[in-house]
Amino acid sequence: MKDAKVIAIVGPTASGKTSLAIEIAKKYNGEVISVDSRQVYKTLDIGTEKVTEEEMSGIPHHMIDIVEPEETFSVQEFQEMAKEKIEDILSRNKLPILAGGSGQYMDAVLYDGTFPIVPPNEKLREELKNVPTTALFKILESQDPARAETIDPKNKRRLIRALEIIEALGEVPKKEKGELLYDTLYLGIDISREDIREKITKRLSETMKKGLIKETRELRERVGDKRLDAFGLEYRVIKEYLDETIAEEDLIPKLISELMGYAKRQMTWFKKNEDIVWGTREKLLEESESFLRN
Repeated sequence: MKDAKVIAIVGPTASGKTSLAIEIAKKYNGEVISVDSRQVYKTLDIGTEKVTEEEMSGIPHHMIDIVEPEETFSVQEFQEMAKEKIEDILSRNKLPILAGGSGQYMDAVLYDGTFPIVPPNEKLREELKNVPTTALFKILESQDPARAETIDPKNKRRLIRALEIIEALGEVPKKEKGELLYDTLYLGIDISREDIREKITKRLSETMKKGLIKETRELRERVGDKRLDAFGLEYRVIKEYLDETIAEEDLIPKLISELMGYAKRQMTWFKKNEDIVWGTREKLLEESESFLRN
């Protein structure tokens, strides 16, 4: 598959990855594969900003709404299924375009290499389940600073999993990404923090109008607090608001702060990858044209 052309688009949250992917797909007979660790779950629609049928503009999208929110879906499972989607798209002489902000998931699909298999440590999980999230993050910072840079410091499930892996292996290993599996144009949307803040604020206003609080309440009733927290970010903050630990006037500022922190962690991951070509939307469209012409 080394000679099969694939385009991948990454960037921080709200930077316009999906709309750019759709624009390229329209022009070059492509289909879009969503690379998002939360959009795989059904019913997480507003909080994850899933693309709507209207926004798709007739372009097929894959890896969205494939599992129920009660289930878990690992990066290894995502890797296997997304690769199958790429092969299917290529078999129909179409262009696979991967777009998303989950760096680990994107790299898992694009590069060869394997993940270490670390089974659950039930004893450790029991020991850590009542430890405050802030304390778990401090432990992770001391034991594996590199992983602490890219993890959600308030996602208890992921923090415990990271510490579980450290317990088994001594650190959270970086996946040896190896070589690109395809002839890949790996694009990164270059955008300033000021523009990201503006886009996050605008998008957040829209998601609140669409019913983010209602979606969170219904999801919480369905899956419970522990599972809801695992979905992170918007859902966790809205839950705190519903519990009246966040005042109404503090809700939007809190969400913006959390999302800006998430964008920073995303860029910390992506900027370490020298294969990514960074640029404005216009430059990336030009790069795509040149790549597909050759």
